Amino acid sequence: MEHTDPLTDVNRLANTAALAPLSRDFYCRDTLAVARDLLGCQLVRYYEGELLVAKIVETEAYRGSEDSACHAHRRKTPRTEAMFGPPGHAYVYLVYGMHWLLNVVTQPEGNPCAVLIRAVEPVVGEAAMRALRDVKGRNLTNGPGKLTRALHIDKTLYGHDMTQSNALWITAGEPPDAVASGPRVGIDYAQPADRDAPWRLWSDGNPWVSKAR
Repeated sequence: MEHTDPLTDVNRLANTAALAPLSRDFYCRDTLAVARDLLGCQLVRYYEGELLVAKIVETEAYRGSEDSACHAHRRKTPRTEAMFGPPGHAYVYLVYGMHWLLNVVTQPEGNPCAVLIRAVEPVVGEAAMRALRDVKGRNLTNGPGKLTRALHIDKTLYGHDMTQSNALWITAGEPPDAVASGPRVGIDYAQPADRDAPWRLWSDGNPWVSKAR
């Protein structure tokens, strides 16, 4: 019997409409528009022979030099270098010394903007996700640090090109019936106008949205 490389099978699937990566042009737009349009799209992770797919249900927009909550609003540093690069690349960073967070770079190169993926709903491979993060219920992926553990996303994916069907990418999905918005989470250091900006977006009524208020 002929055996095929599992990654070859994934690449073949990714050439279909169902799993094709979003184009770079999708990300090369206003960050808030990208944050809204990512809701309902599917985050795809290929890890150790497993295909893991989850629907994006919550995002946050970070708008570069004009946004005091954005890591890169002052200058480029080794930590934020990926944000200054081409759109569609992953910006992954560590918070509290223990949680990796996944962002996707937006807008033209040189303008350090990104969208944080805050919560996802498992679609394919939930059992494998729970093997990586042994918790019950929606606590599996209803927060930015939770979903990266469930999908094994860490610093090795810093700068990864998410417009290619390789290891980690985002594919189109069905937009939610309604989108809600509110202030972002954990940005007490930002200027008042930026703290209050309604740049956290979520699929209204979806039970997998984080408990952030």
